[in-house]
Amino acid sequence: MEVTNGSVPAADRGPCAAIPAEQIDFVRQVLDRVGDKWSVLVIAVLDIGPLRYTDLQREVPGISQRMLTLTLRQLVQDGLVTRTAYAEVPPRVEYALTPLSRSLLGIVNSLITWATEHHDEIRAHRDRAAAASS
Repeated sequence: MEVTNGSVPAADRGPCAAIPAEQIDFVRQVLDRVGDKWSVLVIAVLDIGPLRYTDLQREVPGISQRMLTLTLRQLVQDGLVTRTAYAEVPPRVEYALTPLSRSLLGIVNSLITWATEHHDEIRAHRDRAAAASS
């Protein structure tokens, strides 16, 4: 694979060869964000439609208030989620997917399905590795 525009590729071969060296740090940051466990689950949950904060917290088991707030802030910052505040009493805020994050849904759902399908196998490997190291 060759990088266009005269840029030097980040690697000689493999998927990183398609990334200009000057972009590799940013690409890693994006992968870190969209691959984060909470981001993946929030994006998957928002596929059902716009949700309020408390509904999101209820639909993403185990996420703390702090992590949900941080995750939503980062997803909004990256343009993956919209935050809409309605001028009502009491105030209402909803979070929804953007077209950009909708393009990730297939990948996100595949990751969640894969992790669910291989849960037992991975747990067995972890148990064997823990037993071998003790």
